[in-house]
Amino acid sequence: MKNLTKYKYFPPIISILIVFLVWYFVCRLEILNEYILPSPYRVFQTFLKLASSGELFVDIGISLVRVLRGFFIAFVIALALGMLNSILPFSRHFFDYIVAFFKNVPPISMIPLLILWCGIGETTKTVIIVLASFFPMYMNIVKGFTFCDEKLLEVGEVFAFSRSKRFFKIVLPNSLPDIFVGMRIGLGYAWRAIIGAEMVAASVGLGHMILFAQQMSRTDKVIVGILVIGLVGFLSDKLFAVFMEKVLKGEAKNGGN
Repeated sequence: MKNLTKYKYFPPIISILIVFLVWYFVCRLEILNEYILPSPYRVFQTFLKLASSGELFVDIGISLVRVLRGFFIAFVIALALGMLNSILPFSRHFFDYIVAFFKNVPPISMIPLLILWCGIGETTKTVIIVLASFFPMYMNIVKGFTFCDEKLLEVGEVFAFSRSKRFFKIVLPNSLPDIFVGMRIGLGYAWRAIIGAEMVAASVGLGHMILFAQQMSRTDKVIVGILVIGLVGFLSDKLFAVFMEKVLKGEAKNGGN
């Protein structure tokens, strides 16, 4: 088992190398035009140029702030509605159907209305990220609150806990793994929404960089933007996974690697 753990990084490294080799040979053999698919070397040179000028890190910082702001607001709303759902079960009838409806509506389809309602400032960008990340968090939070261990609830009844005390002493601690898994999924959705969010009159950010590069026919810059969003999202996901492990002490194995 220890030997398997020792070599666990080999398969992903090999798969990444295969992707880059295929990419290299497709460009080398000129199967696709350089305009359509620039070579890995050209993309790497563009990355170094953007990094050395500082432009790339400014875009990363702005996008990170937007993602975290929208993610935090979405989490607060999801937790509040989930708590209301658990403490006052009848309340779910007031908003469950609305939630079920809007979870099927792509946030990007709301952009025209959001521009009319909120303008082209940061509010619209934040709302798009909130809409993208809210639903997986809310559904996991409700799952955690709903499927609490019946034996633990019976203990609360034995001690004559009130509904609110039973929630904060039993249900909430027991549902932490589901809450964290929902947050981790929601964080990923927040990163996926950053392109749509920064379509709205953004002058900086990774999404703006990609869209502007597309308009200028800079395919190499587009690929750099995609790779950077994927890398930053991957790192934030891994950091959150480490945080989960520390807080839950290994209880969140179902949350993924």
